[in-house]
Amino acid sequence: MFFKGEGLQLSPFIFNFIIKKHMDNIFRIEHDTLGDVEVPATKLWAAQTQRSLLNFNIGDEKMPVEIINAYALVKKSAAIANNQYGILSEDKKDSIVKVCDEILEGKHNSEFPLSVWQTGSGTQTNMNLNEVIANRAHLISGGDLSDQQKFLHPNDDVNKSQSSNDTFPTAMHIAAYTLTVENIIPSLKGLIETLKEKSKDFSGTIKIGRTHWMDATPLTLGQEFSGYASQLEHALMAIENTLPHLLELAIGGTAVGTGINAPKGFSDNVTQIISEITGYPFVPARNKFEALASHDAMVETHGAFKQLAVSLTKIANDIRIMASGPRSGIGEISLPANEPGSSIMPGKVNPTQVEALTMACAQVIGNDSAITIGGLSGSFELNVYKPLIAYNFIQSAKLLAQALTSFNRNCVVGIGANLQNIEKNLNNSLMLVTSLNPHIGYEKAAEVAKKAYAEGINLKEAAIQLGYVTEQQYNQWVDPKKMV
Repeated sequence: MFFKGEGLQLSPFIFNFIIKKHMDNIFRIEHDTLGDVEVPATKLWAAQTQRSLLNFNIGDEKMPVEIINAYALVKKSAAIANNQYGILSEDKKDSIVKVCDEILEGKHNSEFPLSVWQTGSGTQTNMNLNEVIANRAHLISGGDLSDQQKFLHPNDDVNKSQSSNDTFPTAMHIAAYTLTVENIIPSLKGLIETLKEKSKDFSGTIKIGRTHWMDATPLTLGQEFSGYASQLEHALMAIENTLPHLLELAIGGTAVGTGINAPKGFSDNVTQIISEITGYPFVPARNKFEALASHDAMVETHGAFKQLAVSLTKIANDIRIMASGPRSGIGEISLPANEPGSSIMPGKVNPTQVEALTMACAQVIGNDSAITIGGLSGSFELNVYKPLIAYNFIQSAKLLAQALTSFNRNCVVGIGANLQNIEKNLNNSLMLVTSLNPHIGYEKAAEVAKKAYAEGINLKEAAIQLGYVTEQQYNQWVDPKKMV
């Protein structure tokens, strides 16, 4: 079907697009305690969200959807608890729950447009949720957004028994814990298992070791990879050790931690509801003053993320260097050829997964500095760097989880040993002379190594020419298999 005008035909898609653009330029009046505000007619938010859009046009970073979803879970759970206390009617509770479920299904993502760079308590995001829930519930009840009196009040109903000061950190912890256990930990465990498998595969491959970027005594490639697996196991342990603090929720502390305007036991009840919905063992914060005034739990967990990023960077750089060449570098391992490496040099293959991983790790390490500053900058009863901490934490969690999976799947799984190069480097190393120490002493062994290096001969030739060993003794004493 087409809509026809004077020499004009419009498809339904174009017609609806024009109507929507026209409606976006039509405003309704919303009211808050500072007065009236014009709000786009089609939007579900109200006055306080609109004020935030006008006053905080800073950067492109928007409040992460993970925080919005966690907040919807908090609002849903609080409404259920308020109803159980008899201070929120059944129909209002049902309306709040219905809209929160819609938000959790992703139906209203465009209604949460606020910048991260807003009030440090996250109050405007809290009100964004309150207003959207109230207005959407009013529409569901048959009302119109232009109505002055609505079915739900954003503060008196949706925000009942709550404050931004306890709901925002609660949403932070829910989002942070969920991302950590559902994304980072499984991705990290997957890479650990691959490294362990490589360690077994390479257990019989003897290669030269390196310290200070110089030749050292031999080890197996499997032993080298076992070190990488162990590093990441310790990083995993560090992350898991932080989770109990992250499970503590601030809800029920309201304004400053005293729980003013919340029913007795509200914290326990809401936390229990959140736990039942998520399946995670959240607990009420043991001290609400700590939960509002500091974000040490987020600092602690992200500190473990930084440890992971440090370990990953070391491992990735080792792999990058071992694969260098492939003919003019070390070239002891080969990496999968995922894509052409150069627009001008045919046949070039680069360690692109290493580069992507180490860039992500650099970002995480930078984020840790921002979170550290945010964590130490709280004053008295409230930390006012909450959006900064939440945004950087969530970015780090997603970056690490995705980079871990990509590095594992597209690089580590396909690593192979270049046995020819490994053997050449092993036999050419001067540090095999270390095996002679117990037999001829350190100083004579050093003399052998220096002679071999200066004259471009191998260790055996140098040792025999100096008269320190016989060929039989050398073959018996200098055996790489006995050195690992």
